Amino acid sequence: MAVGKEQVEIVKARTDKRNYRRVVLTNSLEVLLISDPDTDKCAASMDVAVGSFSNPEGLEGLAHFLEHMLFYASEKYPVEDSYSKYITEHGGSTNAFTASENTNYHFDVNIDGFKEALDRFSQFFLKPLMSADATMREIKAVDSENQKNLLSDAWRMNQLQKHLTAESHPYHKFSTGNWDTLEVQPKAKGLDTRHELIKFYEENYSANLMHLVVYSNESLDTIQNLVEEKFQGIRNIDRCYFHSPGQPCSLEHLQILVRTVPIKQGHKLRIVWPVTPEIRHYKEGPCRYLGHLIGHEGEGSLYYILKTLGWATSLSAGEGESSLEFSFFKVAIDLTDAGHEHIQDIIGLLFKYIGLLQQSGVCKWIFDELSAVCETKFHYQDKIRPIDYVVNTSSNMQFYPPKDWLSGSSLLSKFCPSIIQMVLDELSPNNVRIFWESKNFEGKTDMVEPWYGTTYSIERITSSLIQEWMLSAPDENLHLPAPNVFIPTDLSIRNAQEKVNLPVLLRRSPYSTLWYKPDTLFFTPKAYVKIDFHCPHAGNSPEAEVLTDIFTRLLMDYLNEYAYYAQVAGLYYGINQTDSGFQVILLGYNHKLRILLETVVEKIATFKVKTDRFSVIKETVTKKYQNFKFQQPYQQAMYYCALILQNQSWPWIEKLETLPLLEAEDLAKFVPKMLSKAFLECYIAGNIDSSEAESMIQHTEGVLFRGLNPLCQQLFPSQHLTNRVVKLEKGMSYFYPSEGLNPSDENSALVHYIQVHRDDFKMNVKLQLFALIAKQPAFHQLRSVEQLGYITVLMQRNDSGILGLQFIIQSTVKGPGGIEQRVEAFLKMFESKLYEMTADEFKSNVNTLIDMKLEKHKNLSEESAFYWREIYNGTLKFNRRESEVAELRQLSRQELIEFFDDYVKVGAPQKKTLSLRVYGNLHSSEYIADNNSESSQPHPVKIDDIFTFQRSQPLYGSFKGGFGHMKL
Repeated sequence: MAVGKEQVEIVKARTDKRNYRRVVLTNSLEVLLISDPDTDKCAASMDVAVGSFSNPEGLEGLAHFLEHMLFYASEKYPVEDSYSKYITEHGGSTNAFTASENTNYHFDVNIDGFKEALDRFSQFFLKPLMSADATMREIKAVDSENQKNLLSDAWRMNQLQKHLTAESHPYHKFSTGNWDTLEVQPKAKGLDTRHELIKFYEENYSANLMHLVVYSNESLDTIQNLVEEKFQGIRNIDRCYFHSPGQPCSLEHLQILVRTVPIKQGHKLRIVWPVTPEIRHYKEGPCRYLGHLIGHEGEGSLYYILKTLGWATSLSAGEGESSLEFSFFKVAIDLTDAGHEHIQDIIGLLFKYIGLLQQSGVCKWIFDELSAVCETKFHYQDKIRPIDYVVNTSSNMQFYPPKDWLSGSSLLSKFCPSIIQMVLDELSPNNVRIFWESKNFEGKTDMVEPWYGTTYSIERITSSLIQEWMLSAPDENLHLPAPNVFIPTDLSIRNAQEKVNLPVLLRRSPYSTLWYKPDTLFFTPKAYVKIDFHCPHAGNSPEAEVLTDIFTRLLMDYLNEYAYYAQVAGLYYGINQTDSGFQVILLGYNHKLRILLETVVEKIATFKVKTDRFSVIKETVTKKYQNFKFQQPYQQAMYYCALILQNQSWPWIEKLETLPLLEAEDLAKFVPKMLSKAFLECYIAGNIDSSEAESMIQHTEGVLFRGLNPLCQQLFPSQHLTNRVVKLEKGMSYFYPSEGLNPSDENSALVHYIQVHRDDFKMNVKLQLFALIAKQPAFHQLRSVEQLGYITVLMQRNDSGILGLQFIIQSTVKGPGGIEQRVEAFLKMFESKLYEMTADEFKSNVNTLIDMKLEKHKNLSEESAFYWREIYNGTLKFNRRESEVAELRQLSRQELIEFFDDYVKVGAPQKKTLSLRVYGNLHSSEYIADNNSESSQPHPVKIDDIFTFQRSQPLYGSFKGGFGHMKL
């Protein structure tokens, strides 16, 4: 029986129909039960109040290593990896993460597999088996994970900030672990890592430190009985919660300016203060209030001034790492080259703005406005995947009283100026830490952070020096934001006149098509609008593609101070480049969405190039392309795959080479030409009626296509753009070798792509079923057993309706050729498993896939993304899921085997393979050998030049037809 079943009134959103119950088991395990009769998936998350801060001295990464080890096996389920296999076979997913003061384990699964999945999950905390064999392999996995992070600026800078704190504080430590900390050093000290691991688990994992959330379609009583049965046996040794010893910074770590060298191009400034943790005052929200103002982007804000001066391209502010005992308030600014030269002025302006906040006092109207935004956001929040919901909630349970487990710190309800003022006073020059990143500091630093090798130097700065910077900073008109006109006041739900379950073609003209789908599922006051501008001139050369990129960024730039208010109020917008032009997306409360849309369209129609902003955006885009070479090797391999397969795509290096030649006048000439010919493909969904949707597009057409001097003209039938994909030859195997672009990166990568077919329901389900059955065995064999690398994935691929499979593996252990051999060995080994599959196993997998396909969309953006893909690809199969389920119900085991034999099996007659091999510096000799090999074998065929190869291959037909690609 549960000890505590006293009913706590848990604050939930007005629109939330789920039922909740808090129970405390006899072993003091605190549990939140969630009953959702409408759910298609069940989920659970266990949050254990033991994290990397609890690592024993000299065993950095042990808590993280334990998180890895618990997945392997248990006394009750001793077959290695059977937990993950069970979850995958029942349509689910599973993961975990280790934070400073907690470790979170979670999974989701189809409803019919939940009871056993929960039993398997509970064994992590009852009787895990931590075998010696698995221990050694998983140390390698932790090391591979760390290897992936070594050249990541985010990881490097985070560790540098930790490094420059008191050595006695756990925040100072290295948390991830690697081969050295988990194998070499313990061995040198005579320690057995596995013994230490078991000891750590037994001494720290106690039921009283655990919080469990269980999400199911069953009644609360049924879930409670299940939880009591599965989790009552977790032992409670009454461990105390870990409490970090106050703030990690002593006086020597304050009033410092740290110059440091990043991996990527660009300059960043991070200004950090230790402050009182907001968790202690979450109803008053001091950091939320101050972050809202210091991070504001409207006119008069700090960012607006820095942007106007041409010194910054982004700014964010708010609480960073935090716990009950310490916290940091951070302001992060991306600088331009000019901004890098004005660092003292920028810091001076920041402290001037903080001074303005001191003079203005804490404003009740600003707090009330922020509180109203937060309240609307909470009460009209979208439903999210159960796995994400349980993770968010279990993470809250350690820190908040039960009534606030769902809301956490998202509701500001107490206006208390003294608490906000207390944190504002902490943002002082006496308390500051400044981290300044730039490649310009290369060769000018004198210290090295030990874990990631980041070079840096430290300079002391005083309050009086910052006062001087404030006095000499430009005299700009900094002021508080204006009242927010975008806050929605009409949150009423429109009744869809017709119950439309699939998108309908509402309107068609020579200029546009409009697909429309009213909200019949979610009943939230939100809408989704997408307008895709197909412009033939936008992507017909590398220069055109770069100019389109700059154009979309400039549009966002011009709209920013106006539209930032809309974003604060929960109405989001984006203008993004696409393969065939650009698209405008709006998502959020529908009440004032049309005002924002009309403003965006007007900005497009009246676009003028501002030379100063052009220069800033050109610099940003240049750095984006320069930083391509610092992408992870597997990302580089995926890029080469897309470049080979997708017709008419331009390589990043050509785009980079065109940039220095482009000037503001080139863009001024280009934009009218680009917009002179356009076709708009539109999708409107949500809480908007059909007449309003039609009227929005009529208005857009009126601005762009009608009038005395229309900006745009309709496309000729020959100009409608299509996405076409290279058709590989049957029975052929190709490979493209390339050296990793970053010579410092030791990782190699392979993308092994098997092209299968053009979109067809029957073929689709065979491919999907194979991928479902093979996914976990591939991960287990290649990642867990063979330890090729942390990133090991088997997944489907869809290029404009051309479908296939891809293995994505990144490794320091083997070069790409060696990885490829292991992939083929896996496929040979998997053959027999597939052939030996029983009729019951086959049926179980089919039913799992059917359940996954019939899973309802959780929210409007998820639904819209699904239907938009059909529109964008031209497939227009809006009833795809039901049609594929019908095919699945007819599918036989023999048909799946024949599919494998024809398209996937090593040496299959119809198999079409393309391997993208990226060689890290550990495997450069293999690159030379593979690149020089002129094999006498008919295949694999080496691709020497991507574009020569591409031009020599046939293309699949596009699903997009002629005029407006309509096939009605």
